[in-house]
Amino acid sequence: MKKATVVIPNYNGRHFLKDCLDSLRHQDTDEFTVLVVDNASSDGSVPFITENYPEVKVLVMAENLGFSGGVNAGILASETPYVILLNNDTESDPHYVKALINAMDKDPKLFSVSPKMVQFHQRDRLDDAGDGYTVTGWGFQRGLDRDKDDPAYNKPCSVFTACAGAAIYRRAVFDKIGLFDTAHFAYLEDIDIGYRARIYGYRNAYEPSAVVYHVGSGTSGSKYNDFKVKLAARNNLYLIYKNMPVLQRIVNALPLYLGQAVKAGYFKKIGFLDTYKEGLKEGREKRKSLKRVPFRVSHLANYFLIEGFLIKDMFVYTREYLKRH
Repeated sequence: MKKATVVIPNYNGRHFLKDCLDSLRHQDTDEFTVLVVDNASSDGSVPFITENYPEVKVLVMAENLGFSGGVNAGILASETPYVILLNNDTESDPHYVKALINAMDKDPKLFSVSPKMVQFHQRDRLDDAGDGYTVTGWGFQRGLDRDKDDPAYNKPCSVFTACAGAAIYRRAVFDKIGLFDTAHFAYLEDIDIGYRARIYGYRNAYEPSAVVYHVGSGTSGSKYNDFKVKLAARNNLYLIYKNMPVLQRIVNALPLYLGQAVKAGYFKKIGFLDTYKEGLKEGREKRKSLKRVPFRVSHLANYFLIEGFLIKDMFVYTREYLKRH
């Protein structure tokens, strides 16, 4: 039996698929299968795959289910112990899959492992070394724009959560904590599920020997646009309402408020303030319909560990921001 299924969500990404699928053909292990979940593409992605990559399974959706809905379909269709979620705008190093599998095999309490993601067009620069989440409610990419060989990012370590653009997950844990929340549609859904796993006592890690090259914003088209800013603002509130118990939200009220205020100032500067406000408004209006993680006394120690991680990641984010600027 294979150990992993590589699930690739695709929406009109035919122009990315050759690099992505060719690199998977050249992996130094055969312990995996590849499944493309096509979100109702109209650019000929499906016939391109079936004609040129007969070994790749294709699951065709009747409509665009977004990232969350697409990968959920792939996870449910997989039968392997591990699932690797891989963006279509990537190229994998030959050791990528094997390194992720080896990392998961070492620790049964790992829910996910994030690889070293390097910028596709600037291959001396990091794109992501696992994702952080701060007490101000900010998610961030560890190591963004740092030298890819920076010693600080060349050692395996715990991270708050893995980046779902190229991470491996323990499939059995989804049965305990649930799948990716389709309320997110796209953006921050990976932080949400990593947060959930931590509440249940699992860990998330970073493995630098697994390397993947990532274009970034391959589907949304740019770093900032109305679609992305609105969804990210809304989903940021979703993270808080869903995962933080009331007492934790009260304790963190001031830094969370300051975090929103600082972001509002930033988006005002770059012309997206109204869009940001729309996202926050939608998040508040829909918070009661969210599926929250039920508070359990047995998880109390995990909440304390999470709070410590949120505070630590605030210092990590500040240090990395200052280095970039």
